[in-house]
Amino acid sequence: MPMTAPARLSRLPLLACGVVLCLGATADTTRNAMPPPSPAFKPPANAMFSDDFQGAHLTRWRADRDGVWSLKRGMLKAELPDNRQEHSMLYAGDSTWTDYAIDLDVCGMRGVDKGVVVRVRKGHGLGLDLRGPGYHDLRLQMSELPIARVNVENGNGVWQHVRVEVCGARCRIVVNGNELIDRRVPLRLSASGGIALAAYTGGIGQCTVYYDNVVVTPLATTGTAR
Repeated sequence: MPMTAPARLSRLPLLACGVVLCLGATADTTRNAMPPPSPAFKPPANAMFSDDFQGAHLTRWRADRDGVWSLKRGMLKAELPDNRQEHSMLYAGDSTWTDYAIDLDVCGMRGVDKGVVVRVRKGHGLGLDLRGPGYHDLRLQMSELPIARVNVENGNGVWQHVRVEVCGARCRIVVNGNELIDRRVPLRLSASGGIALAAYTGGIGQCTVYYDNVVVTPLATTGTAR
């Protein structure tokens, strides 16, 4: 988009800050903990883009900073330094994508925030933040302005399946098979753009998150979608 400093978060609807927690002096045993096996994956025949991270390199993705995103045991791992308001984005796709759905599996291990941005174009996009311990909610934002918030249980160490559909100016979000949001975006949304996966420490100052089974499929625009 690109975003290389926390001040630029205002250009993309990323992730809401977590509260500051007292971390204590004990060793963090979750830093290197592995998530459970990710769900089985079979991309549909009409996929515009798919990645199950079984390769050796992230050749189809673009990171905004080094040392955050890596491949580990057939999954995508993002880990940030233990400082407040650290963030990184991993981009894919291009400006020609219009109406599409993105499906992905995500498992937070440390911290609160995890999410995806759609219609990413020229530093703007529509962002979903699935916040875990302490919040257990989903936030939809655009340019730091909140659009919607819905309660949803999503603990760390558990895979969550997220589907985001953007068709015209309408956005639909399904988490673990439950529809949480289906509404028009009240702000100007780019008609096209790629995707981005997010890593963010927020106020808690921690982020270790795994992604897997990312697939983008086209959607047919309807006359009432815009």
